[in-house]
Amino acid sequence: MWNDTDIPLAYLITFRCYGTWLHGDERGSIDRFHNRFKSPYIDPNRRWRQHNEQVLAGAPVTLDASQRQSVDAAIRETCAIREWHLHAVNARTNHVHAVVSIGLIKPERALTAFKANATRQMRHNNHWRHDYSPWAEKGSKRHLWNERSVARAIDYVLYGQGDELPDFDDD
Repeated sequence: MWNDTDIPLAYLITFRCYGTWLHGDERGSIDRFHNRFKSPYIDPNRRWRQHNEQVLAGAPVTLDASQRQSVDAAIRETCAIREWHLHAVNARTNHVHAVVSIGLIKPERALTAFKANATRQMRHNNHWRHDYSPWAEKGSKRHLWNERSVARAIDYVLYGQGDELPDFDDD
């Protein structure tokens, strides 16, 4: 069924950890000139990636199990407080996905709130002790216009990320 309003049913919001997917990466990348729906990624470029690694302000960030739990809790709390419907969330070691219905709110606000509250929660739990953000700049805010798109995004977030991550930090 198609949604005939100007409001998406939901968004697939994705944000990456700092330094984990740089321009020039073998997976390809997107910049402001290569950011159209279904457009190809920028081709891998070893020299460009090496340059970007050298100009990083700090080490790339990888989330451990306790940090991932803090991020998950923060996104759930943000949605509960703001009365947004969270369909699915998955905090991985180098990125976070959330499928969320936010009504008339701009998706940039949800992305900003998720990143800010995830950082706050990690600091509160003593899982992030730095002054800088653990997140890369910006993020993806894919509009989901119909029920099929929402269902596919939920399936991708919950089951398309590979195996369940074990708690590597437990002894």
